[in-house]
Amino acid sequence: MIRLVLIAALGLGLAACASGGRDGGYATYDALAQAQRECAGKGGGLKRKTEGNAARIDAFACERK
Repeated sequence: MIRLVLIAALGLGLAACASGGRDGGYATYDALAQAQRECAGKGGGLKRKTEGNAARIDAFACERK
């Protein structure tokens, strides 16, 4: 029984670490700077989408110039 609880706790902990990506998915200065560098490397520019929460990194997209 104790093993089952420990395995479940470890599984939940790993799942929490895996979701969210860098900075938990928040659009922090560092996360936006990294996304901008990656986008510039592809020949684009980072733009905010019209929909979505601007505090989340998924509210930004790389658009080609």
